[in-house]
Amino acid sequence: MAHNYDMFKGCGTALVTPFRSDESLDEVTFRELIRRQIEEGIDFIVPCGTTGESPTLDHDEHLRVVQIAIQEAKGKVPVLAGAGGYNTTHVIKMAREVEGLGADGILSVTPYYNKPTQEGVYQHFKAIAESIQIPVVLYSVQPRTNVNIDPVTVERLSQIPNIVGIKEASGNLSQVASIANRVSKDFLIFSGDDAVTLPVISLGGQGLISVASNEIPGPMSQLTNKALKGDYEGARAIQATFQPLLEVNFIESNPGPAKLAMEMMGLLEANYRLPILRPNPESEKKIREVLLQCGLLEQRSLTGVR
Repeated sequence: MAHNYDMFKGCGTALVTPFRSDESLDEVTFRELIRRQIEEGIDFIVPCGTTGESPTLDHDEHLRVVQIAIQEAKGKVPVLAGAGGYNTTHVIKMAREVEGLGADGILSVTPYYNKPTQEGVYQHFKAIAESIQIPVVLYSVQPRTNVNIDPVTVERLSQIPNIVGIKEASGNLSQVASIANRVSKDFLIFSGDDAVTLPVISLGGQGLISVASNEIPGPMSQLTNKALKGDYEGARAIQATFQPLLEVNFIESNPGPAKLAMEMMGLLEANYRLPILRPNPESEKKIREVLLQCGLLEQRSLTGVR
């Protein structure tokens, strides 16, 4: 299979899933959010990841969210849809359905809770990749899953033709360097953490799958693409402006803070599904302070969003 996976380079947004106050999908707002992403220059979108509260979406909702993303992106930007989990058979079913809807690729998280061996991790992803034609991006997020994809395993998986990249959110830059050293140049390495995008790119990464780009798609896309062009000074200047936001997004479990910030910016209603809660009043105060500091509350009236 020809390697043309450059469509996933740059900055992708791990989209939040907006809910109404009764916890149903807010499809109208979701469409508006995607249009805003595309207008502000995001490179690709990632529905149904962790930030999209995928663990509490039922099967039909998951597919509906992906379907809406594909409809709105329609040829403007690629859609890398979340399809992962700890039951390989179920993930294969979901991956095939997502492929059938027209997704450009899938992002697949390591199996959590079962604690597979590295061989188990390898066989899991191999089975998924072999069941579909579209590209697979591995998702390694040890702080959430307690399962790593070791660099040796990433190297093995990168030999499978349609496993084209990894979202690295282990928090371990040494591991990112080791992976970059083992895989071919066209294997995509994404930062899974906004704050370390620059070091990941400097080690050979090709982009970012971002939480903060829900709030600031333009700046996060510019930051990523400046770094990819070697303009680290320009990229650092953007990061310096928005570093408080990158930090406050994780003052409580993601996507709690990001959704609340988006509500303050007039982009959605901050509704959640248990066990995710609205951030507590102290966190809320801090989020508001940071948005003011970053100039994102005045921006609402300027951009006329909603």
